[in-house]
Formats: sequence, structure tokens, C-alpha cells
Amino acid sequence: MPRIPLGDWINSGVNWLRDNLSWLFDFITSVVQGMYDVVNSVLSAPEPLLMAGILAVLAWWLRGLLPAVLAFAGFALIDSIELWDEAMNTLALVLVAGVITIVFAVPLGIWASRNRTVSAAIRPVLDFMQTMPAFVYLIPGIFFFGLGVVPGVVATIIFSMPPGVRMTELGIRQVDAELVEAADAFGTHPRRTLLRIQLPLALPTIMAGINQVIMLALSMVVIAGMVGAAGLGATVFQAISSVDVAMGFEGGIAVVILAMYLDRMTSALNQRVSPLARRALAKERAKGLRGAKVLHWRPATSVAMVGVVVLALVAGGMKMFGGNEAGPTVTADVGKGQSINIGYINWDEGIASTFLWKELLEQRGFKPKVQSYDVGALWTGMAAGNVDLQTDAWLPATHAAYWSKYKNKLEKLGSWYDKTSLEVAVPSYVKGVKSLEDLKSKSSTFQKKIIGIEPGAGEMKLMQNKVIPEYGLKNYTLVKGSTAAMLTQLERSYAKKEPIAVTLWSPHWAYDKYKLTKLKDPKGAFGKGDHLDAIARKGFSKENPQVAKWMKHFKLSEKQLGSLESAIQDAGKGKEQEGVRAWLKKNPGMVNKLAPVPGGGGDQKGKDAGAAPKIGYFPWDEDIATTYLWKNVLERRGYKPEINQYDVGSMFTGMSSGQVDVEFDGWLPVAQKPYWDRYKKNLVDVGAWYDKTSLEIAVPSYVKDVKSLADLKGKSGLFKGRIVGIEPGTGEMKLLKGKVLKQYGLDKEYEVTGGSSPAMLAQLQRSYAKKEPVAVVLWSPHWAYDKYKLTKLADPKKAFGANNQLHTLANKSFPQKYPEFNGWLKKWHMSEKELASLEAAVQDAGKGNEEKGVQKWMDAHPGIVDQMAPVTS
Repeated sequence: MPRIPLGDWINSGVNWLRDNLSWLFDFITSVVQGMYDVVNSVLSAPEPLLMAGILAVLAWWLRGLLPAVLAFAGFALIDSIELWDEAMNTLALVLVAGVITIVFAVPLGIWASRNRTVSAAIRPVLDFMQTMPAFVYLIPGIFFFGLGVVPGVVATIIFSMPPGVRMTELGIRQVDAELVEAADAFGTHPRRTLLRIQLPLALPTIMAGINQVIMLALSMVVIAGMVGAAGLGATVFQAISSVDVAMGFEGGIAVVILAMYLDRMTSALNQRVSPLARRALAKERAKGLRGAKVLHWRPATSVAMVGVVVLALVAGGMKMFGGNEAGPTVTADVGKGQSINIGYINWDEGIASTFLWKELLEQRGFKPKVQSYDVGALWTGMAAGNVDLQTDAWLPATHAAYWSKYKNKLEKLGSWYDKTSLEVAVPSYVKGVKSLEDLKSKSSTFQKKIIGIEPGAGEMKLMQNKVIPEYGLKNYTLVKGSTAAMLTQLERSYAKKEPIAVTLWSPHWAYDKYKLTKLKDPKGAFGKGDHLDAIARKGFSKENPQVAKWMKHFKLSEKQLGSLESAIQDAGKGKEQEGVRAWLKKNPGMVNKLAPVPGGGGDQKGKDAGAAPKIGYFPWDEDIATTYLWKNVLERRGYKPEINQYDVGSMFTGMSSGQVDVEFDGWLPVAQKPYWDRYKKNLVDVGAWYDKTSLEIAVPSYVKDVKSLADLKGKSGLFKGRIVGIEPGTGEMKLLKGKVLKQYGLDKEYEVTGGSSPAMLAQLQRSYAKKEPVAVVLWSPHWAYDKYKLTKLADPKKAFGANNQLHTLANKSFPQKYPEFNGWLKKWHMSEKELASLEAAVQDAGKGNEEKGVQKWMDAHPGIVDQMAPVTS
């Protein structure tokens, strides 16, 4: 029988819905997330024991004093095992999902009870919803709503709705038909019959359905922890994936307490809202319970409400007037409270690197949120934009399938660890097994099993699709589970000296703990090995340039990673960040190395803090940019620099007389040679900070047949007999008039118009826009070559002379007056890329906003202050 591609049809349908109804899914996401945020805020706001008291008062109102005491004790236990926040997250999920489910289920049940066609139509749909494995609902949930709360709530609604609909329909159908006929006989409107007769009598059954809805919702939101839904589900999922008995038991106990509370309270609610149940309760009270009566006494609704309100007001008062809790240490508020969602796979290096960056980002003023996911869910969530970042991508081999599928929606931030390998390992006491080839004849030794890890892991896919076929290991079963389960089995077998084959990778602490043999891979089935990459969603680098820059420079050696993993292992489950902090204490300076900020997290003062050097600058782009850069750096080091703009001649005169201390734009040995020769007795050349400059005349590239200065001859009519110049006192203008034009015979044909650099650039922009020929005085580097397509006219006679360097020039007394500043300038250098980007940032900021432009550039270059002006103790 031919295969029916049912799965493909469903997949196509899901893709069509996602592509064409995204607006609807976005709306649903906003509504559900908003509801959850409100409910979770209300539940999480009070102190745990106060909230436990409020929930206990509700239990007292619904069931009596003894249940109230037990409820308080149960919630106090949850608080004592440090799962309060997770329990409130779960309760918020259940309440939101339950309310939405009831809003849809009860009316649908009423409709089905009054219309047999509707009942027959929805019955198979309800059967489908109730019997489909709960995990399946999470898959389309991820595609439609991404990761987090919303897919969990939507899957919960679908899973828990059938009993609500069925019990509502059943309750109404069970109402005595004679009562309905009597109402009809007296001319009662069908709506009044429903509201006054059928619903009150059916209410006990409907409430039983609501109880089942709540319980199924609780079971489903725990499962939803797999897709990043907050709460106890995430705790249980982490415990399962790490085979952590303690964490699993504590999470399970918290779920049980919450389940018992919700079950008992929703069951008892029937006695408050149903007339029949109230009458039954009254009869029970009339019988009297004598000695135990006080334990079952229930306060009136008004008394219970007063108790709840009083406790709520106390909780609010404590929040308003109570002391602020100490948050994470912020060493430099770079993030300004910005949230970053980091996902991780529950692998040792993933846990270590994730919690390391959580600590680093918190110290830099960010608010990172970390969440554990299965491999497939993590990559899908990043592609959908629900997860900002992950640090444990094994590329190019292990996670190749995921990268190939989602690479257009992701961006690589860089490799932070190299020389990894995937392998199968066996204990060293297993003799005669050194290679994957040796496994083929030893299947009985290993009980025909290779113990694997998470089924979605790239290594598992490589094992299944490539390694096993290439080495003929089809008689082996690749056992799927989790990394923690594999390590647990390895520990058990190793202790008993039993043969075992496990999937492993390097680096891994298991090789330090046990004596293992890495099985050789002569056929190269595992590939050449991976590097560990940081991967982000598309657009992350533009939105978070500083974090992206940190990630691009992030590196850990094998020794560093091993010691970090070990510190986290020593700290224990749930205390990963404490382990990171212990590791950072043993590795001082690591925070500033991995996440550098100006001043190493604070603006250190220089030895000459308070000094006020006088800095001069020309109105040239490179000089404006570097002057304002040094102004910022010096102010961070406690200096009080004064900056002023000068003409070239005035600058050299002022420096020689001591009125100007220093300037950064000395074009030597050619352009400003006359000034240097004249004043050098009173000046000092601190050093060159930029190489490979040149002076030239440039024309737009649309001007044809003008490639050299010699080509200008005879074309003065084309350029209206002029070359647009800059400031008259500059060395380039003097060279041009006194030497260049004469050597090329252009001195009588062209006039060089003096003005300023901004005037020259304005004329260039105007002419370029009109496609008019223009010849301008320019130099390299200059941002104009990026903005316009220009031709640098060749200078075959070398009339402009040799290339210049950009020097820092100062008054002769400068090194003695400002020794620290002088030392910084001697070592200062900028690359072409750095200078160009600095000039561009200043240009983009606009006139009068030079300092803002410089600051933006510095934000994109963390650590630049320490690089330019290091403070030594």
C-alpha cells in the first residue's frame, strides 16, 4: 500500500498558517502573555509566607481550618526548598490557561447539549484533543508562538478543554426532562430555562469538569517546561535531563502540593456556588461535628474577604516600605537594565559558559535571563527571535543540520573554543577495543548497546546516520536519553568494572575522573572536530553592539574551561552562578578581560589627575575626531583638558610660545615641514600615531580621461580654471602652489581657491550631485573616498613628496609638565579602520555634537580608555 504523506500535509498546513496568519498569532501572543504577566505579578509580589497566608485564608473559607493549616504548611515547605517563584509561575500558568479554557469550554458544552448535530460534530474533535500525546501539541506551539509561556498556555488549553466541554454537556443533559417540559409548558423562555433551571441543577457536574480542566492544565504546564515555559516544569525538565534526584524530588513535591491545593479548592468551590451543594453542606453542619466542629468551621465570605484584603495590604506595605533587596553587583552600568535572553543546552560547557556570561552581563548592568532547552527547541527559538543568544553551538559538524536549516535567521558571533572532538569512549579496563572498527566484533561485550545522550543532539544524528553505517555497527542499539543519564550509567558501570561504550566529546571532565579510551575514528566519520561558537538571532549585533563585540573576542583555554566546569560541579545543582563567582575570584581580572569597559569597570584616575593641558586642533576631520577622543579619555582619567581650534600657522606659533601644549595632527615629514623647520627648537615630536598618509588632488570618477596630475593640463575649461583648495596656511596648499602646479605646468592655467576644508567638501558635494567636473585638494585617509566615487590623480613626478605620517607635536616643556600624558601619547597608535570609523561617528553626530559621536564610537570599542591611557599602580 502506498504511503500517505499525512505528516507532510500537516507540515504544509502549519507552514501556511504561520506564514498567512502571523498577525493572529501575534495578537494571541500579546493577549496571553499580558494575562500571564499580570497574574504572575500579583502572585509573586507579596512575601512568600504572606502569600501562603492569603492562600490559606481561601482554603479556610472553602474547606475549613484544618485544610487551611495544611495548605499553609505545604506552601511554607515550597518556600523552604527555594521553589516559591517557580511555584507561583506555575500557578499563574494554570490560572491563565484554566480561565481561557473555561471561557470556551462551558459555552461550547452548552451549545452541544442543546444541539445534537453540534454534539456529534465536536465529539471526534474532543477525542482527538484528549488522546493525542500531550508532547505533540508543543511542536506547532513553537512554530506559531515561539518559546516561552505562550506555546505552553496554548497547548494546555487544547489538552485540558475536552473534559470541560463533555462535563458541561453531560450535566445539562442529565437535568430531569420533566422539569424542562414543565418550564416550557408555563411559557418560560429557553434562555431563562437554561439560566434558572438547567445550569443550577447541572452545576455540580460542570464544576467537576472545571476541576478536571484545572488538573489537566497543571499536568500540561509541567510538560511545557520543555519549551521554556516558566515554573516548576522547567525545574522538573532540568532534573530529568540531568538525572538529578534531589532536584527532581523537590520539584515533584512542589507540583504535588500545588496539585492537591488546586484539586481540593476547586472541588470545594462547588459547595459555595451550587444551590444543591449548599443545601447538602447545611445538612452536614446541622448534624454537628462536636469536638471536631471547630476544625471544619468556615468563615463567612465577608470575613474571608476581610482577611485576604488585610494580608494583601500588609504585603503591599512591606513592598513599599521594606528595604530593597541587594541585587547583583554592577561594576559598570553599560546595559542600563536591558534584558537579554540566553538559551543553553544542559551540557557542561554550555552550562559553564552560559552562567559565566550571566554573571558578566549582570556586572555590566544587563538583566540576562537564562533558560535550558532541548537542542532542537533552542535552535528553533533563536531562529524565531525568542532567544537572543547561545554559547554552545558545535560547528561545523555536530550542529551542521541546525545551522543549515536556520542560518539565514541567525548570525555567528565567533568561536570561543577550538580543538573539540566527538568520539565513542570505553573504560580503559576494556581490552582489545582501541578503535570504532573494534566494536563490530564486540557487540556481545557491550550488550549490543552504545549509551547516547539527547536524541536531538548533533552527535547523536552523526552516530545514527554516518558513524554506525560506516563502521557496520547496525547490530548495536544507540540508547537515547540525556547527557546526565549517560554519565550516570558510565559511573555505575565503571564502579562495577563492567564494559560500556558511551558517546562522549572533548573537552569533558569525565576524562579526568575516569580512565577512558577514546576510540579512534580512522574513517573520519565524526568529521575533523568542531569549535564552540556563540550564535545569536538575526539583528542581535546591531541592537547590542557591545555585547556582540565582547562575544567576538571571547576565548577560553582548555585549562580555563575545565577549571570553570569543575567549579560549577563543586558548587552543585542550582548554584551554578556561585560556582562561577568562585572561579572568577580565583581568576582575577577575568571580568575586565572578557567584558572590557572604560577604566576596567570604573574610571580610574591618572597620576596627574587635575592637570589641564591646552590642546589645539585644526578643523580637519582626523584632527577633530582625535582631539575630542583624547578630551574624553583625559576627562575619564581626571584631567581637565582645554581644547581650541586654530589655523595651521597660529597653531605652530602658539605651541612654540607655550600657549598651546599639544596637538595631534602634525603631517610630517612633508606637508608641514616648513613650520617644523621654523619652530622645531621650541617643539618636541612625541611620536607618529598614524602611517601611510598621502596628499593629492582628486576628481569625481565620472570625469573621464583624467587619471594623473599631468592630465589636468589643457583641461582648465572643463574645471572652470580652478582647483578647490582648503585653508591657505596649510602645508598642502603651500606645496600645491609653490611646487606641484609648477612642475606640471599648471600654475598659469589654474587658480587654487583658498577657503576651508568644510567649504571644499561642500563644493565637492554640490558638484557631485550635479555631475559637474570639479578638482579638489584632498588627502588620505579621508571619509570622502567612502562617500563618493573619486579618482586620486597620480603624481608620477612625486611633486607632493613622500607620504606623511600623523605626528603628535608639543611644546618643548610638555614631557616634563605632563609626563603621564606624554607617556600615553608615545605609545598611541590608530589603524585606518579605527580612524575611519571614528571620523564617521563624529560626522554622523553632526556639528556641535562631536562629543556624542566620540562617545558612541567608544561604546562600540570597549576597553579603548585602558588601551590609550593605562593607569599603573
